[in-house]
Amino acid sequence: MIKAQRLTCRYDAKGAPVLQGIDLEIAEGQYLAVIGPNGCGKTTLVKHFNALLVPQEGKVLVDGLDTKDPKAHREIRRRVGMVFQNPDNQIVGMSVEEDIAFGPGNLGLSSAEIRGRVGVALEAVGILRLARRAPHSLSGGEKRLVAIAGVLAMRPAYVVLDEPTSYLDPAGRERVLNVLRDLRQEGISIIHVTHSMDEIADADRVVVMNGGGILRDGAPRDVFRDADALRAVGLAAPQVTELMGRLRAQGCGVRPDVLSVDEAFREIAALLGRAAGGGR
Repeated sequence: MIKAQRLTCRYDAKGAPVLQGIDLEIAEGQYLAVIGPNGCGKTTLVKHFNALLVPQEGKVLVDGLDTKDPKAHREIRRRVGMVFQNPDNQIVGMSVEEDIAFGPGNLGLSSAEIRGRVGVALEAVGILRLARRAPHSLSGGEKRLVAIAGVLAMRPAYVVLDEPTSYLDPAGRERVLNVLRDLRQEGISIIHVTHSMDEIADADRVVVMNGGGILRDGAPRDVFRDADALRAVGLAAPQVTELMGRLRAQGCGVRPDVLSVDEAFREIAALLGRAAGGGR
């Protein structure tokens, strides 16, 4: 697992800490969503998971490897892949397949092994047809998929994604989310930083950050049920959960923890059925 213990970080030695005593454990195979307002420390936190940042105070362990140990960084970064918010910041190859081969090539693998990994990664994210394309000619969504494929070629146990669907059109967003669902089915841990509550309704766990600390940590149903606490830090529950909340405010007997359209349909159908039968 990834384990943060009393993790504290300051960018300015005289300023307030960006992270304040974070304690967090992320089990292998878990889908963890990290949400919170701008400036709350989300990106700073996840950069500690693959030793892009090292703790100024406290400790971060990745499968027992201490991120403060420079000798462990290569293995930590193999185990924890990072997909940045702007994919242009991590695409380095002249072609898509060359870019995906960059990481495995640094592991000292044979040419045959590298080619095999590139092929598997391209197929995993559905972009085999783009293998010979120049990255600069791709759409934003395609670049995100290339960045994810480059991480997958390293065979990580954990994949960290920082706002992977930001600035994408609906089709590109859905393609990226479909890849995340596939990774989850393969047992890869996902740490998903996002502002979109509707993307993470099926996460195993949601961590809400505010002011450099953890405000809430629990299952999505439990976290999103308390809509007032989310609004207090500038967040909103998924749209369908907000709808159920408005119905409840009007006296309708629907559940407060509905997270999907299908669940909402069943709740509203049951409500209408009760009304037709004289109930509430």
